[in-house]
Amino acid sequence: MARPKVVITGGAGFIGSHVADALVGAADVVAIDHLKAGKRANLAKALKAGATLVKRDLLRGDLRPIFRRAEVVYHFAANPDVRLDRRGTKPTVDENIVATHRVLEACRVAEVPRIVFASTSTVYGEATVVPTPEDYSPLEPISVYGASKLAGEALLSAYAHTFGVQAFVFRLANVVGARSGHGVVVDFVRKLVRDPKRLEILGSDPGTAKSYVHVDDVVAGMLAGQRGASGPFSVYNVGSEDAITVRALADAICAELGLRRVEYAWTGGAGGGRGWAGDVRTMQLALDRLKRTGWRPRKSSEEAVRLAARDAFSSMNKPRDA
Repeated sequence: MARPKVVITGGAGFIGSHVADALVGAADVVAIDHLKAGKRANLAKALKAGATLVKRDLLRGDLRPIFRRAEVVYHFAANPDVRLDRRGTKPTVDENIVATHRVLEACRVAEVPRIVFASTSTVYGEATVVPTPEDYSPLEPISVYGASKLAGEALLSAYAHTFGVQAFVFRLANVVGARSGHGVVVDFVRKLVRDPKRLEILGSDPGTAKSYVHVDDVVAGMLAGQRGASGPFSVYNVGSEDAITVRALADAICAELGLRRVEYAWTGGAGGGRGWAGDVRTMQLALDRLKRTGWRPRKSSEEAVRLAARDAFSSMNKPRDA
């Protein structure tokens, strides 16, 4: 039997490269990445096992040939930053909404039967029900990033119901683990490597309280969700079964790195414990729907953070030629 073709946009990125590792043994994996944020090194294991890397910007050129004969497309390519930078909102809209539409159009023409989309817990905004289930409403994101991902979900729903594709949306808590290039764990480890006595923290003590999930649990959850779904459009939360404050997260990272008596310098942030405008204060996802497939997160928030800190520290201290 011929091996199925799987296409992963953002395939050289954090989550995409882990999915490539998980699938390359049973499928012909094609990873698409413009290699601005993603790294070829992230795909070293998958490429050695036979995966293919196509360097391509999803906002340019004809994407249709890449998706032909694909049985499933994992659409992970996105601008992952919740905080806006000096470029404003356009990069988020272009990379998260326009690019998603271009991918869906290419998949429609290529008659791709299944599409998996990496969404985010930030689509819920400041939810009044915590842990938050998938059917919570109204969905009122408070960041442009969250709004862009919700727009992507809406496009997937429309394409699924109009064109017959089966779509899967996974709303992710804060994902941590090896190969992550951004986020609070990487930020804290980087700061502590520079100055092991003082850690600047956005916000006010004890900070926001959020769920952190290890990337291995995310990959397992995505595979389980697809096996357990029926119908044109399915939405699953993926997270851990607890939440921790920023202070507890900092304590865990300092302990993992063997650091004591670190001074925490809180910046005050955007008020209410938030680090920046658009930062959700409390986030934990209800996992009942995905757990019905038999999936369970193997790590708590603290365990995921500790392992991610260890991986980040190891990566930062590798010899340059490693």
